[in-house]
Amino acid sequence: MQTHRDLPRAFAELGVDVPFLRALAKMKFSEPSEIQRAMIPVALEGRDILGQARTGTGKTAAFAIPALQMVDPAKACQVLCLVPTRELAVQVVAEVRRLAEGTGVNSVPVYGGQKVQTQVHLLGRKPHFVVGTPGRVMDLMGRRVLDVSGVRISILDEVDRMLDIGFRDDIRRILSQLPTPRQTVFVSATIDDEIRRLAKQYMREPAEIDVSRDELTVEEVDQVYCSVERYDKYRLLQAILRTEDPKLTIVFCNTKHAARKLTKKLHADGVDAKEIHGDLVQQRREKVMDHFRKHQIRMLVATDLASRGIDVSAISHIINYDLPVDPQVYVHRIGRTARMGLGGRAISFVTRDEGSQLTQIEKLINKMVAEARYDGFTPSPMPDEPMATAPAGPKSRYDQPVFSGATGKAAAPPPMTAPRKTLGSKFRPARGRRR
Repeated sequence: MQTHRDLPRAFAELGVDVPFLRALAKMKFSEPSEIQRAMIPVALEGRDILGQARTGTGKTAAFAIPALQMVDPAKACQVLCLVPTRELAVQVVAEVRRLAEGTGVNSVPVYGGQKVQTQVHLLGRKPHFVVGTPGRVMDLMGRRVLDVSGVRISILDEVDRMLDIGFRDDIRRILSQLPTPRQTVFVSATIDDEIRRLAKQYMREPAEIDVSRDELTVEEVDQVYCSVERYDKYRLLQAILRTEDPKLTIVFCNTKHAARKLTKKLHADGVDAKEIHGDLVQQRREKVMDHFRKHQIRMLVATDLASRGIDVSAISHIINYDLPVDPQVYVHRIGRTARMGLGGRAISFVTRDEGSQLTQIEKLINKMVAEARYDGFTPSPMPDEPMATAPAGPKSRYDQPVFSGATGKAAAPPPMTAPRKTLGSKFRPARGRRR
């Protein structure tokens, strides 16, 4: 039986009540993260909050604990939390339920891809804490099965992503229909002018909390890159898996097609990998994520949007099979490892034309990414390119006409199909170390 000595004193000093301290102790939380230390006392005062924090910093508990503590168990739907994806809705509710264990406070997720009648049935149980995607929340409000008249606290998690996906109109409609006064909390990895305008319209003198420094997410991550040609990526991945033997891995691809293709190759080689992307039906996605959380599968091949809300402990490796174009996406990806002080490794594949992308990433994280080489992997020669048969024209691909107006010794540039020099590690322009 737990005694007061067993409860996390650091959370008690923030104003967290005993029932939630017991839950935190059971979840092995002993010290609050920076966002939890900054946000919990302010939220418990009932103030509106504009919070900036990246994934993997403990932000869910930071907004959930105060909200749960202020819930009246006798009244339904007092907290409405909006999130960008169904995976994140499921994840947030899972953590809320752990935090609320033994308190009588109930929570449900609502999102697209699941039968409306199932969610109508869940809402009929009068939950206190509702977490949902804006589209489905709007739908349920329109059907008059989600009564928001008693909402005292509204939370928007990953606001920047919701706006990116196109939920801005739904967000405004929902917030405008909620009762006032109420407490409103925004949490976002980035805060731009649009988010500030939204906050100005729906908040009252919000407290601004910023713990979004890149070091919080990337400091504990061992980051390296590998120079590779596109046609050699799979061979390099095989070498990494043999050498590193990762315990739990997410491999990121930029498209659904690439994720499907890579997963098929891995299956053919006996690797137990599962894919997760937008084309999977919701039931299948939930099953894959459940197996991954329970470590029943060791590798997940994911696209960025489908991976939103993945919060799995002890992910040892992130492999950027495709380097993201947006440096912020890189930070989001690698933030899924090295969480809550644990270590992790991020390996990025960089092709000859992606040097500038890597440079932009380094500027954002203010850190040079070292190159890594793996035993057992040597670059393959460029594969022969099939030549199309034409009834007429030059027989050689080098025998091309000069397209410039120059005469004499002026010559056309080599055609795009000409083989290039053998690759070394010089895939990107020389760069000076930034100060």
